[in-house]
Amino acid sequence: MTMKDSARERDRDRGRSGSILHVDMDAFFASVEQIRRPEVRGLPVAVGGPGSRGVVASASYEARAYGVRSAMPSGRARQLCPELVFLPGDHRLYSEVSGRIMDILRSFTPLVEPLSVDEAFLDVSGAHRPPVEIGHRIRERVRNQEGIGCAVGVAAVKFLAKLGSKLAKPWPTPAGPSGGVGVFEVPVGEERAFLTPRPVGDIWGVGPATLGRLHRIGIATVGELAEFPLEQLEGVVGKAHARHLHSLANAVDPRPVVPETAAKSMSREETFARDLHTHEALGAELAVLSDSVAARLRGAGAAGRTVTVKVRFGDFRTITRSHTLAGSIDSGVALAREAKRLLEAVDVAPGVRLVGVEVSDLEDSGQRQLALDLAGDGAPAHSWHEVDRAVDRIREKFGSGIIRPAAAAATDTG
Repeated sequence: MTMKDSARERDRDRGRSGSILHVDMDAFFASVEQIRRPEVRGLPVAVGGPGSRGVVASASYEARAYGVRSAMPSGRARQLCPELVFLPGDHRLYSEVSGRIMDILRSFTPLVEPLSVDEAFLDVSGAHRPPVEIGHRIRERVRNQEGIGCAVGVAAVKFLAKLGSKLAKPWPTPAGPSGGVGVFEVPVGEERAFLTPRPVGDIWGVGPATLGRLHRIGIATVGELAEFPLEQLEGVVGKAHARHLHSLANAVDPRPVVPETAAKSMSREETFARDLHTHEALGAELAVLSDSVAARLRGAGAAGRTVTVKVRFGDFRTITRSHTLAGSIDSGVALAREAKRLLEAVDVAPGVRLVGVEVSDLEDSGQRQLALDLAGDGAPAHSWHEVDRAVDRIREKFGSGIIRPAAAAATDTG
């Protein structure tokens, strides 16, 4: 075989591989916590609230071996695994790690579309290396630089790449993650053969309700869904949903990878173990949330003009209150001040289950004009600007939990 023939063969093989990758971190929040807390490595760990209203946000593979899953009530998780270690979430830290991981992905291609802090699509059609090789290199670099495992799906379309990453995952054991291929490819031209025997629940968009309807009309596999008359399917799940599911079942997914655009808003919210009934108690929580959102804004080089407070009562009734400021802010003090002002107009006596803070109408913080009356009582904006930067530097050096708002400290000791 000549060198030219060999090159043609490599190009032909590459053409059989899809150029869409889906990269998904393994138990992201829990993995980050196990890295920074050596004392819990190898133990069943859950990130979330341990109280009666708590929910598991992330579970380590050691915990998953006992049946613990994300979105599971914390009480149920405790029943399944009495020795489960609960850790509070640190979303500032997770965002920092996520940012570094996304930078790793962008080193392979500029076409990166984050879906959340721990997963993203990539389009590597312009890369010189085969997509599967790129998948293995991504896993190696993420592991070496961040100490976190990830799974990669490779296919011609988004839906199949995401399904591939799921199939590439390791399986949980009490000793941690085990096995898993790491990179799973659905070769071009073999999509229908791959999909036909798979359970219909693997289709993106088939939730419990839709799954029940499909089972009632005798559809259990993707192949059966692909062959089912579209007109009849529309009568079962609705016209738009039927067409979407039918297309995916036939491996048709025209959605491109859309690179990340600038964030339109940043927010944080907190669910309480017990309903809070006073503005004072809720104000302390707003101070903590505002500090976190403001730090994220500064980290992204952004500032915002519209402040929104979200309030969910004990009966799950939810309201929001918003105000657009004259100038943009990225200060926790200024944000907390405005959030508390919005909360004052809300009757909280019935009991508040959840409160949240959002900043929108974002702009580049270097281009904004900061109004002097937005900083806080008796302090000009530029003074809080310097304080915020000093706090950011201290947290960067000693950890995100080293400094907290004074309001939070007061409630901790009370």
